[in-house]
Amino acid sequence: MRAVGYQESLAIENPAALADLELPRPEPTGRDLLVEVRAVSVNPVDTKIRRGVKAPEGTWKVLGWDAAGIVTAVGPDVAGFKPGDAVFYAGALDRPGTNAEYHLVDERLVGAKPASLDWAEAAAMPLTAITAWEALFDRLDVRKPVPGAARAILIIGGAGGVASLAIQLARQLTDLTVIATASRPETREWVRELGAHAVVDHGQPLAAQIARLGLGAPGLVFCTTNTDAHLAEIVELIAPQGRFAVIDDPAALDIKPFKRKSVSVHWEFMYTRSLFGTPDMAAQGALLNEVARLVEAGTLRTTLAERFGRINAANLRRAHAFLESGRARGKVVLEGFGKDE
Repeated sequence: MRAVGYQESLAIENPAALADLELPRPEPTGRDLLVEVRAVSVNPVDTKIRRGVKAPEGTWKVLGWDAAGIVTAVGPDVAGFKPGDAVFYAGALDRPGTNAEYHLVDERLVGAKPASLDWAEAAAMPLTAITAWEALFDRLDVRKPVPGAARAILIIGGAGGVASLAIQLARQLTDLTVIATASRPETREWVRELGAHAVVDHGQPLAAQIARLGLGAPGLVFCTTNTDAHLAEIVELIAPQGRFAVIDDPAALDIKPFKRKSVSVHWEFMYTRSLFGTPDMAAQGALLNEVARLVEAGTLRTTLAERFGRINAANLRRAHAFLESGRARGKVVLEGFGKDE
């Protein structure tokens, strides 16, 4: 089968950073589905692993987690899917990735693809939807009020993939006032279209901008990027007894300044359930089915922003470079295998 992978961690400008491959087609066992991949999206985790984790000696590492495709075979213990089913999912961090024609994934992590979305539109959603949902509802418990705080949430990095889903979920499924950050005209427009009530500039001090909104101190803050750069402003602007969630990878995170306000700090990592085989692993598949239901109801929309052509090494190198530039909004998706037509 065709696939894209690498052996050494290289700068994306190097043609060997990602290469076209031929690999054996895997076979499903246990609760695995074998999925014929129709579309994939690219996430910051892809670029981080490519830059920092080389393949074991003599092997190739295949990246990619988001996918939409068709089940072609199932393991003997699979109960919820059959060949021919259209699915979407974000996979597991410790297994080969979705940048391949055929991919194995545990059925508990898989949802039925929304029928109203094409392959690319569906592939844009799983990882970011799971991350945003778990951060909002499992970690921040956003439906629980913070005493004395404004019923508001600040989402930092509003035009990114995760934040683009978090804005929609918070706007559509809660009574919170949604404040998002964006610094360019096109990203400010993007987050407003997704449902943000107010937009502030993360290139400027945040606390003063939040104060000028006149809402009071928000009880909830979700930071999706550059947390170390924003931390002092978050400490200042968040309400006493507030709740703060983070998903990025700062070199260090000193949370001691939150002590005076008794702010709780929550880290969200959507791969935790699959990495540790937690008893509630199937919650991610159920969550994706709920996302699909909300899409079909018109409550949520795909965050697909860029189509980068076929799934091949050249296009994936372009996609990685685009994400590394920090200029992306929404999600970048590739469809099908082979050369661009």
